[in-house]
Amino acid sequence: MASKIPHKTLANMIAAWAAASTVKARLVMNTTTCDTEIDGIVNLSNYTTIDKSDAGGYADVAVTTETVTSDDGNNRAEYSADTVVFSGLGGDATRDYQGVLLFDYVDGTNANDKSPIFLEFTAPIPKAATQVTVPWNAEGIVQFAQV
Repeated sequence: MASKIPHKTLANMIAAWAAASTVKARLVMNTTTCDTEIDGIVNLSNYTTIDKSDAGGYADVAVTTETVTSDDGNNRAEYSADTVVFSGLGGDATRDYQGVLLFDYVDGTNANDKSPIFLEFTAPIPKAATQVTVPWNAEGIVQFAQV
């Protein structure tokens, strides 16, 4: 038996998650395992190595102005938000940046913060960067579709 969820319903489900969550972005460096671990990940503590930025002045950034749209032409739902900027970095990170981890901030601990989404940069960002602007995809940060 085949199952299908209308993409407008899928968009509503994602919008409900976004509305109930405090989504934050975490800049991760190049020894992260977020790019290879997908099974069994519920909380951030389920990753072997997150490799959060160790640059002076670093702080996780709130994701703001979240939107979820239904893309009828492509049969998917798209999650978007304002551009995330990590500013005030000391330029003294020990490794280059590989990507950003979006997560539901619960209490600031890896044991309880959850629902991670990892987005890998198309090329590493140099560790000497004092500001990192995350380049979201024009079609949404994440696209949710059925196969």
